Amino acid sequence: METRGTYGRPSPLINIAAVALIIASLTAVGAVTGIIPSAHSQRQDATPVQEKSREAGQSGEQLQRNPSRQGVAACMQCGVIESIRAVEVKGQGSGIGAVAGGVTGAVVGSQFGHGNGRTALGVLGAAGGAYAGHEIEKNIRKSTVWRVGVRMDDGSVRTLNQSTQPAFSVGEKIKVVNGALAARG
Repeated sequence: METRGTYGRPSPLINIAAVALIIASLTAVGAVTGIIPSAHSQRQDATPVQEKSREAGQSGEQLQRNPSRQGVAACMQCGVIESIRAVEVKGQGSGIGAVAGGVTGAVVGSQFGHGNGRTALGVLGAAGGAYAGHEIEKNIRKSTVWRVGVRMDDGSVRTLNQSTQPAFSVGEKIKVVNGALAARG
């Protein structure tokens, strides 16, 4: 009578469950690390240049080429806020996430396979875990930066980054002093 070894062929249901778990894990890691984009978007209809050009019956390019039609520039640092956007910036990884992810991935990866396959899966798990841990750490340390688009009185456009939400709103006349927004006085 022949007895079956402890390393028999796994059931097809176990294989399907393992594949589903891997796909769900990869999807979760992709969503957490930002590889899979989120559906948080806002649409802006028209920029102020386009609105002014529609009123004047000109294209936006003609209006930008003819700054004399926009008015005489009284102040080189003065302008009008065109847009304010909050942008998430990933933080810097310190290496702790990569080490923790690598150790976890190596332990989990070495639980599968036999002989050299077990070693290979442990190495792959360590590499994947280190990458995932590093990305998760950067995602945890992310910060919000406010990007303010300013149409200067001379017709040029400047983008300023601020770590705090600006005290001004779109359409307000401001002055740019040393890279920061100030009220026009």
